[in-house]
Amino acid sequence: MKGLPTMTTAMHLSSQLAVNVLDARSLLSAFGVLGVGVVLFAETGLLIGFFLPGDSLLFTAGLLCTGTADRGLKLSLAPLLIAAAVGALAGAQCGYLLGRRAGGTLLARSRSARLHEGAKRAEELLERYGHAKAIVLARFVPVVRTVLNPMAGALRVPVRTFTLWQVTGGLVWSLGLTLAGYALGSSVPDVDRYLLPIVAVIVALSLIPVASEVYRSRRDAKAKAARG
Repeated sequence: MKGLPTMTTAMHLSSQLAVNVLDARSLLSAFGVLGVGVVLFAETGLLIGFFLPGDSLLFTAGLLCTGTADRGLKLSLAPLLIAAAVGALAGAQCGYLLGRRAGGTLLARSRSARLHEGAKRAEELLERYGHAKAIVLARFVPVVRTVLNPMAGALRVPVRTFTLWQVTGGLVWSLGLTLAGYALGSSVPDVDRYLLPIVAVIVALSLIPVASEVYRSRRDAKAKAARG
């Protein structure tokens, strides 16, 4: 009997260690609201976090605040919004400072083809759309939102400019996706049955601003070439 609490604690610890970091529900079950802040910080501030599911995590967390999606897990909306905002904003600022101090050294050491592709897209965004628009748009593109922050630091984007627009984009992204999940969970019964396709749609919708800018830029380039 004396060993029962120890066995229970060991089983609980084992379940936490076995968490699937690529699955939003698994992360939330293991770490709750605190995990949201930590994951967003790692995804937006540390290059090693480029694979983490920021979009689906925010949406799923908002959904679970309604208590209708999973009877075994319910999150509180206010602490969730705070954790999401703090993780997203602090992570981006940390990534910028790392890039400013280390330059492109950290990225150059990485062997991830996906990470280098994201860096290339991030640099293209900064060159094509300017600092403000690129920093905001990058928030909605997986991997790019990881590498753009250190890239901005390495390219010496002014601190005030970066901070202003990363806060703007970070709040729209983190709070917007969380509240979207909460709103859907509050209005649609048993919405968790459709969670995977809904998350896929959310990710697709998040790419619309960037796709729109790319289309507009190419259209303008063609127009200038025609006039020339």
